[in-house]
Amino acid sequence: MSSRATRGDGPGTEARSRAVVVDRPGEHRLVSGDVPEPGPGEVLVRVAAAGVCMSDREVYDGHRDAAYVRYPVTPGHEWSGTVAAVGAGVDPGLVGRRTVAEGFRACGVCERCRCGETSLCTGGYAETGFTEPGAFADHLTVPARLLHPLRDDADLRAAALLEPSAVIAAAVRAGRPTPGERVAVVGAGTLGLLAVQLLAASNPAELAVVDPRAARGEQARHFGATAALSPDEARSAHGRFDLVVETAGAPTTAASSCLLARRGGRVVLTGMFTPGAVGIDPVHLSLSQLEVRSVFGAPSSAWSEAVRAFGLGLLDPAPLITHEFPLERFGEAVALVGGGDPKVGKVLLLP
Repeated sequence: MSSRATRGDGPGTEARSRAVVVDRPGEHRLVSGDVPEPGPGEVLVRVAAAGVCMSDREVYDGHRDAAYVRYPVTPGHEWSGTVAAVGAGVDPGLVGRRTVAEGFRACGVCERCRCGETSLCTGGYAETGFTEPGAFADHLTVPARLLHPLRDDADLRAAALLEPSAVIAAAVRAGRPTPGERVAVVGAGTLGLLAVQLLAASNPAELAVVDPRAARGEQARHFGATAALSPDEARSAHGRFDLVVETAGAPTTAASSCLLARRGGRVVLTGMFTPGAVGIDPVHLSLSQLEVRSVFGAPSSAWSEAVRAFGLGLLDPAPLITHEFPLERFGEAVALVGGGDPKVGKVLLLP
């Protein structure tokens, strides 16, 4: 039997829950219904904040690969909230805990999962906000095994950015930074600025960020970057860096990131590239003996690292938030993302 939470305006008020539903590309509506019941092994979360990212814009515009979305869908994979109820078999002590949760619904039993590579699960793709109901809603249900409980005093607005933080934690793990290295971050969007914060904790001798937006470069300096370069200025730094973390996903940044790395250096690609992006020169790749890794999502271990860094204050996503909207203004919120306005950082929906 589950411990059911209620939401209403007073005694006797029937609990209701709202959700944004994208029926098909370009069409959405705000629906209201009963609060979901957590099933066995699940928890019900009262959403505090949910981030809107380019992947959500792709879902809304119909540009996401058909294998990675299922319409109609309630988007929202970057979120934080409080456990409101638990289903059968779940510790009732979780009720009232502030939390985030992994998005990938990994099976936990395939070879990749058993090796700890839950983001490479071979049991079939399922992810909150893409194939499963997401957090652009008052409530959502998720498997309790995916939860990462937060400190009791955690800032839930900032915690909504722990999903992209986990992606960056996975990238940093793949890049293996060591103290005293020269490191570059390509792109100073949400992922790039989070990467600067985590990489600064590794005590690099040099931490440069490459972005055409001067204001973003200055923000990166505030987070620990030692230099902010425009793409033109970065050309003079080709072959300089031990580690390059690419976060922009722009058509040319995979290739340009490889040019920034020294011979024998390491490059980690985290941006989501679209078809037609410039390829990496195989001659340069071979002659330079580069190690190139890519990151899609984050395994459980990276989530744990991101949550731990957040709790220790090594990661502070709050300054990246520039806009907040209620669920009713989802259309305005999603239009801001990817619109090209340099003043737009992370956009949140607050149910």
